[in-house]
Amino acid sequence: MLLAAADPGPFENVGPVVVWVLVLTFVFLECAFIVGLFLPGDSMLLTAGIVLAGHASGAGNVWALSAGAAIAAIAGNQVGYAIGHRGGHHLAARRDGRYVNTENLHKVNALLDRHGFWSVLIARWIPWVRTLCPLVAGAARMNHRRFTVASTLGALAWAPVLLLLGYYAGEYLERVPWLMPAVLTVLVTALVVGTAVGVRQYRRELAKPLVDYEVD
Repeated sequence: MLLAAADPGPFENVGPVVVWVLVLTFVFLECAFIVGLFLPGDSMLLTAGIVLAGHASGAGNVWALSAGAAIAAIAGNQVGYAIGHRGGHHLAARRDGRYVNTENLHKVNALLDRHGFWSVLIARWIPWVRTLCPLVAGAARMNHRRFTVASTLGALAWAPVLLLLGYYAGEYLERVPWLMPAVLTVLVTALVVGTAVGVRQYRRELAKPLVDYEVD
């Protein structure tokens, strides 16, 4: 679908289907697997909201996508929890790793020990913690029902909020003809570069030697 703005610029062929695929994929990966540590999830959600603001069906799409993104986040957390649970009390860290290291795993483990339910809920807003939290919760044998409730509430308050924030900000940007294409150019460029750099960092991280970490 073409952008409805008078001067859609270079994004006239960026359709809702592309946005849906990117958002659901990024959200699921960020909440389920270690690779999510290196993906620009928050900025991707804001950018997606702004892109949809320039489409005729933007309002309906952004609300539907908000629900879809929340479901993807919930499903991703369940996968992350299952992976941690299957691994027992041991998780694989990386020696000299930037994110997947014993220090960060210990921080998340300590956070779960102190705050439990609330730590899972709040972790949604901390990029690297929201990826590691389900893995550590599963390995620590956190009560699955409590984890599910907390992660679900967190998902409902994370992805939809950022998508809608981007969407309604985009509506204001459309009032200045040149501003919307300029902002989108910067955001999409940053998103592409950030993803490329993130994938590179992920590969470098996994190349580091393994260190066993025992979850309490």
